[in-house]
Amino acid sequence: MLAERRGLLIILSSPSGAGKSTLAHRLMDWDASLSFSVSATTRAPREGEQDGVDYHFLQIPDFKEMVTEGRMLEHAHVFGNFYGSPQGPVEEAIESGRDVLFDVDWQGAQQIRNSDLGKHTLSIFILPPSITELRRRLVSRGKDAPEVIAKRMQKSWDEISHWGSYDYVLINDDLDATFARLQTIVTAERMRRPQQPRLQDHVRGLQAEFEESNE
Repeated sequence: MLAERRGLLIILSSPSGAGKSTLAHRLMDWDASLSFSVSATTRAPREGEQDGVDYHFLQIPDFKEMVTEGRMLEHAHVFGNFYGSPQGPVEEAIESGRDVLFDVDWQGAQQIRNSDLGKHTLSIFILPPSITELRRRLVSRGKDAPEVIAKRMQKSWDEISHWGSYDYVLINDDLDATFARLQTIVTAERMRRPQQPRLQDHVRGLQAEFEESNE
């Protein structure tokens, strides 16, 4: 039986400190059916991490095999380890009408949009109100040395430079207002024609009814 609608692959990207994580968690509080995509990685589990919950922990040959066979929506090599998003669980969620959230950078977003599931993708980029405010947010965390913050700022600008490749771009100058806009976008995108698998059958029914009435 067809689901009422197909799920969305909701990609949220932003420079560090722009509010992406907070907005993602608000989305999940708003709709409990939303879930984060569980990534695969070749790094060893850290204390307290569970396989299949925090990550799918894979050996390097197994990870590479999934990439070769096209079973990764996106993948990257970061600091000596591989990371990626397995396609199977996401495909299953979409067909059952459940949306999946992705926290990836612009390169991961591009790979997902170019995948077999690209037509079900909704990509949203979150911009900070200013560079000054972005730096203030990073400094206020009190976790990083000045040189680390400088590197984060450079990486943030590299990320911002790709804002034009996203479906929607939101300036997060007010968290509540930005979240309201995000809700509106997700609600509307759920009604896109490709997300409604029953439409074709309904139109065929209308056609049959029309032809019958004109006999």
